[in-house]
Amino acid sequence: MPNEPGRIDIAFSGKLGAFSLNSRFSAPAAGVTAIFGPSGCGKTTVARCIAGLRHLREGFCAVDGDIWQDRGMFRPPHLRQIGYVFQEASLFPHLSVRGNLLYGALTHEPAPISFGEVVDLLGIERLLDRSPNQLSGGERQRVAIGRALLSQPKLLLMDEPLAALDSSAKSEILPFLERLHNDLSIPMLYISHDMAEIERLADQIVLMQNGVVTAAGPLHILQSNPALPLADSRHAAVSLDGTVSGYDGRYGLLALRIKGGRLLVPAPPTEPGARQRLRIPACDVSIASTPLECSILNILPARIISQSPLGGGEVTIVLALGADGAGAKILARITRRSRDMLGLTEGMDVFAQIKSVSLVSESGRIGATMLPRAIDIAGATGSAVGTEFARSEKPPRKALQGPRG
Repeated sequence: MPNEPGRIDIAFSGKLGAFSLNSRFSAPAAGVTAIFGPSGCGKTTVARCIAGLRHLREGFCAVDGDIWQDRGMFRPPHLRQIGYVFQEASLFPHLSVRGNLLYGALTHEPAPISFGEVVDLLGIERLLDRSPNQLSGGERQRVAIGRALLSQPKLLLMDEPLAALDSSAKSEILPFLERLHNDLSIPMLYISHDMAEIERLADQIVLMQNGVVTAAGPLHILQSNPALPLADSRHAAVSLDGTVSGYDGRYGLLALRIKGGRLLVPAPPTEPGARQRLRIPACDVSIASTPLECSILNILPARIISQSPLGGGEVTIVLALGADGAGAKILARITRRSRDMLGLTEGMDVFAQIKSVSLVSESGRIGATMLPRAIDIAGATGSAVGTEFARSEKPPRKALQGPRG
């Protein structure tokens, strides 16, 4: 298997009792790569192989050009620069939060990630002198993440870190995971069977089923691939990263640039240039053959790329935004009757009517002291005609730099 700097290259195969593993994928050594699949598909087994906690003879593992396992070579877990966050925080009950954070911390001079940066990033300064039994589930997991970061890892591996938390604790910790994504250069492998978490956090996704990697690549590309199960799901959607280009204070509308167009959504003011994660559900996209005067806020030119029939008289249509069909791909879920009435065919130029958009983070909101939970944005009211957008020349915040080798 190739070993390239800037990549995470993985290949493991073998028998574990009655379970067969045959996983092979490559992902960027940057951002968040999610490993997604149903319980029992082998996600945790792959994670343990990457960490060196499980040794399969047929295996290859390299992170950013550094080989951890190959034929005849196996680097033990304590020599792999990895921060592992499990489902359970597993903090030492006899140590304070500060003691747990410093346990096993590497003290390079200067440390790539300092104690103060971790405390600030995870919002745990007020917890430092508490014992673990005085913390909520979300607080304990934040401390566990901080402990992993202070080991100065080359890779942060999170094995379903929210699985043991209730919905309230998940809402508490997700914004801090977004902070890790936005502010640190450390690559993260995020294992989950919850698509909502992945849509909010991931850049890349690896799909697993019965021990086998069935697909791997950028999240939005796999979401819009009709040959994969994500597009056939009843909750099919495409996640896109938009860039804030302005704000209309009169109507409370945020302007977001995406490849192939611009979206307007009701939202608080946000710093120009900030990245915003958008979720566009297939069921909230309709198609028109001509532009219409209506209350739908976002109507964009698009081109039909493909269509796939579903059960129940429905069809999933892949649309590429932009008059030239070169923009981002989204999905539309419509009835076969509507398709036939409009005579929709592949290659046809149409208009995508995006009835609602979900902003799943607001990391750049002006005056924000922390990242709020996801909010749903309904785009089916108002008009964008004649609006003026305020702009700012304020530069984006410099990201904290994690270790790179």
